[in-house]
Amino acid sequence: MTFSRSARRNAIALSILLASTAAAADVVTDANAKAADFIVAAKLPHNGANYRAAAIVQVAVFEAVNAVTGRFPGARLKLDPAPGASIDAAVLSATRSTLVAVTPSQQAQVEAWYAAALAAVPESPAKAAGVALGGKAAAGVLTLCADDGSNLPETWKPLTTPAVYVATPLPVMTQWGKRRPWVLGRPDQLRPGPPPSLKSETWTHDFNEIKTLGAKNSAARTAEQTAAAKFWEASGPPIYFAIVRSFAAAPGRDLGENARLYAAVAMAMDDALVAVMDAKYAYRFWRPITAIRNADRSQNGATEGDPGWLPLIDTPPHPEYPCAHCIVASAAATVLEAAMGDAPAKLSGTSATLPGAVRSWSNPSELVAEVGEARIWDGVHYRNSTVVGAEMGKKLGQLVVAKELAAKP
Repeated sequence: MTFSRSARRNAIALSILLASTAAAADVVTDANAKAADFIVAAKLPHNGANYRAAAIVQVAVFEAVNAVTGRFPGARLKLDPAPGASIDAAVLSATRSTLVAVTPSQQAQVEAWYAAALAAVPESPAKAAGVALGGKAAAGVLTLCADDGSNLPETWKPLTTPAVYVATPLPVMTQWGKRRPWVLGRPDQLRPGPPPSLKSETWTHDFNEIKTLGAKNSAARTAEQTAAAKFWEASGPPIYFAIVRSFAAAPGRDLGENARLYAAVAMAMDDALVAVMDAKYAYRFWRPITAIRNADRSQNGATEGDPGWLPLIDTPPHPEYPCAHCIVASAAATVLEAAMGDAPAKLSGTSATLPGAVRSWSNPSELVAEVGEARIWDGVHYRNSTVVGAEMGKKLGQLVVAKELAAKP
């Protein structure tokens, strides 16, 4: 195979560009951190909306970067190649345009950040081309997601009998399991079997374990376990993207690889919320605070109730089974593990619910295991649910890897 002089020049220029972005500050990583902050500040209705917003941003960024580099196949949009466009301008423009759409309450703050960041890019035709490209990528992804089912009306009816009071706060994401996923063929593709019978050994073990270790003032839970539990009280894009960034900064990685990685992780996490909400509302299994306070109704003599029992943290307002944190962590970790290849890197992260703490993990599997234990120590998930959630996440992550990361440049 022969190449023209212009093709060779373009290849050399691309190699130099990618090498420079690996050594310098990574605009993709910087924009990822800012986007996560804006999404949190927007106070969207629930975490599902947060993960969806993050996926829209990161997919648009990848599409813009890939239109410049032409490095990876499998892009969702058919953008015209733009080898002369500024990658920095394209990334900033794609991030800005998607954020304005998915976090409208933050528009003024987003525009201020964008103006300052874009001002650092030298004026040139390449900059103008990058801005236009980023806008096209954002518009394309927003169009793809416009009819994904994220706006289905909430029609949940609390179970009760006429004239009998039930708690009035409604659960969240009751319709989220009907959304169109990014990678899964359908929302229920990974739906697991039902939770354990209340007469089973699994239920008896899990009930008594969480009753002891997950209680608000548990004497059996160690200080380290409590710290991990408080750390993982946080959920949403920021806590996971911080961990991804700790790997994205590894020597040898470049901007193009990171753009694809953030998009793959974001899609995995977003699909994880769709899959787990499908399962949660299919089974509607009770949370520990409900089960422990009503154990006398389970007809299991080995599970003694406690009418005053409280968990360490507030119970999330959706059904227990399976563990959402676990599927998200496992899906993200599976994608990370594939990106690491044969050279696993140490991961680290921070949490808004345990300010100042930095936790580290020697590999993605260790991270997933800690998340599962933490949700037990938090008093909000039974062990079986954490195992099932992690298994779902691994299957989902493998699908994402096969569809989004397997293709080589």
